Amino acid sequence: MASTRRLAAILAADIAGYSRLMGLDEAGTVQALREHRAAADPIIGERGGRIVKTTGDGVLIEFGSVVGAVECALALQYLAAERNAAVPSDRRMEWRIGVHLGDVLIEGEDILGDGVNIAARLEGIAEPGGICVSEDAFRQVRGKVEAEFADLGEQSLKNIARPLRVYRVGWAPASSQPISASATLPLPDKPSIAVLPFANMSGDPEQEYFADGMVEEIITALSRIRWLFVIARNSSFTYKGQAVDVKQVGRELGVRYVLEGSVRKAGTQVRITGQLIDALSGMHLWADRFDGSLEDIFELQDRVAVSVAGVIEPALQAAEMRRSAARPTTNLTAYDLYLRALSIYFPIMKEGVLKALGLLEQAIAIDHHYRSALS
Repeated sequence: MASTRRLAAILAADIAGYSRLMGLDEAGTVQALREHRAAADPIIGERGGRIVKTTGDGVLIEFGSVVGAVECALALQYLAAERNAAVPSDRRMEWRIGVHLGDVLIEGEDILGDGVNIAARLEGIAEPGGICVSEDAFRQVRGKVEAEFADLGEQSLKNIARPLRVYRVGWAPASSQPISASATLPLPDKPSIAVLPFANMSGDPEQEYFADGMVEEIITALSRIRWLFVIARNSSFTYKGQAVDVKQVGRELGVRYVLEGSVRKAGTQVRITGQLIDALSGMHLWADRFDGSLEDIFELQDRVAVSVAGVIEPALQAAEMRRSAARPTTNLTAYDLYLRALSIYFPIMKEGVLKALGLLEQAIAIDHHYRSALS
């Protein structure tokens, strides 16, 4: 039977120091590995993984989604950390995991080729308990997986012709424990924002009421934007008085954008500053300041709230348009169809163009919002 090829997300994993563990306790190590794998199987299946083969302490898994592969890698490391909590440090079983998105050769139930080799080499340079992913995989999961990515630069991998840029994956630094699914909220279908309590920079506790009232007015004004989901005051005010990580706020409240600011008073004059931040990337989207007099507090609050809502709405619209334009697909079948269409589109000839359009239509049918295929 002729071999075929397809695009796949490949996860390669093995147990760090397995030979040493076998030397310490062969029967106990074999039993522990068997238990580890039994606990891992449901995690792999839930995320769409297919175990291609196991080799001693190693395992090779194929996924139809890079997001599923990286989420599985994080879940496996979380599981291992939980199981190792009560185990002496010299007896712990710790996974090293590599994830790559690449072309693979299909032979029966097996997968072969550079895609598999790169995943295995990435696993080889991962630290015990760590995950390394290729740049190809990183591009597909950036902003879609609750994790922190550290750029390790270009790495020369054994028996791989060209250096590859590699990223280390880890849990967010806000906590020493992995982020569990219950600690995060999914993003709603429409753009979402939380307005955090404004910092009182006046040194006057009496001005707290003004800062809090200012935030309430802004929340009310933003709530009038029908296409925007605004987090209620009770939720956002749980962060009052805390030094917060905007990315953590985004995860915990399930919002894409965060508005934070400060209030500074001098005599009867007050200066209010605000900044809009993308909670997924941490990037600042807008910042401005407003000056006024406290002689008419309510008029000032109304004016600032309306002004903030007025400038934030187009800023959010622009950000959403950029996000939509840059949106890749996480469906590998759609991505594969798109690449095949590109390969036959040029040189531009009627037959090739018609075939390419047919492939793009198939990709769009799978992922209706796949911007590259739509354009």
